[in-house]
Amino acid sequence: MSAAAGGGRLVSLDVFRGATIIAMIVVNNPGTWSAVYPPLLHAEWHGWTPTDLIFPFFLFIVGVAVALAYAKRLDAGASRRDLMGMATRRALVLFALGLFMAAWPFFTITPEFGLRPALSTLRIPGVLQRIALCYFAVAALVLFTSPRTQMRTLVALLLGYWAALMLVPVPGVGAGQIGAAETTLAAWIDRAVFGQHLWVGTDRLSDPEGLLSTLPAIATTLFGVWTGRLLLDSDRTPTEKTVELFRRGVILVIVGTVWGWFFPINKPLWTSSYAVMTAGQAMCALALCYWSIDVRGRVRFVRPFVVYGVNAITVFVMSGIVAKTLIILQVGDGAGGTRSVHSWIFETLFLPLASPVNASLLFALAWVAAWWLVLELMYRRGLVIKV
Repeated sequence: MSAAAGGGRLVSLDVFRGATIIAMIVVNNPGTWSAVYPPLLHAEWHGWTPTDLIFPFFLFIVGVAVALAYAKRLDAGASRRDLMGMATRRALVLFALGLFMAAWPFFTITPEFGLRPALSTLRIPGVLQRIALCYFAVAALVLFTSPRTQMRTLVALLLGYWAALMLVPVPGVGAGQIGAAETTLAAWIDRAVFGQHLWVGTDRLSDPEGLLSTLPAIATTLFGVWTGRLLLDSDRTPTEKTVELFRRGVILVIVGTVWGWFFPINKPLWTSSYAVMTAGQAMCALALCYWSIDVRGRVRFVRPFVVYGVNAITVFVMSGIVAKTLIILQVGDGAGGTRSVHSWIFETLFLPLASPVNASLLFALAWVAAWWLVLELMYRRGLVIKV
């Protein structure tokens, strides 16, 4: 594989996407949630861990990909209206896939009623739903506005969100109360719009992928567009692009960190400081990949990441559905009770090998390896499922 593999694709972007989705699958699939290394967990509220970088990295990559792909298609003569129609269809499919994952297996089991439909409390926001909204918004901006307008929109989203959370009073709470999820303006809007259709992990009082907090997530994606335009700049050499990526990234990390002293870095709220800081880290990470792979041609060990990167959404959906199924399916535990197939696999195959926390991590790594075999087979056959 060469750095120009895949018909001119930016291999470093595929590698970055693949590494990001692998990290996402690792943190989503421990052997047991009772034994997980702290860096593989989200920060409880304010602050961040490496896990809190994964989702913004993915949205940043979406923005880069939009800038690169649309520039290529527009140069080839595609109409903006047709491209917007394609973006709309893709966004709807992504949103529907998110709802499908949330609804699976389309029923719940209750002691009183047995099987019953799960639609009454179906979570409407979600990871794929947020990706869909950000992709749609950014596609529209890229196709129908100037780069200057896009940057002004980015700044307006960040400053407007900051002002909204800190200045707009929440009924019964007041303004600027961001010490707990349920007291924020974002949570109040989500409850008003979605009712009980929110994340069960917050007792349906708020949602980490809620409506208002999607606005700064769009800004994260626009940072990716800004980066994509830099990579398309024919007046800069690859080395100059790398240096500029690092420069921008370091500045954004500093700005986001300092802003966090006044508006805390917070992933569930997707605070403006969090959006800026994580975009800076994403730029630095992409710069490293770009310099190593596309500039220096060091591609010896990148294939597993490319394999994951070209089918990222596919493996995210498949992995989530299969994992949820293994948790739902029950087997006898040998003592007259039952346990999930997921628990049986972990306790039988992995727990005897190491301490609980290491066994839990081994399970997650084995999960990644198993899906790599599936994706490798798909890659060899040229099967890329595009949403």
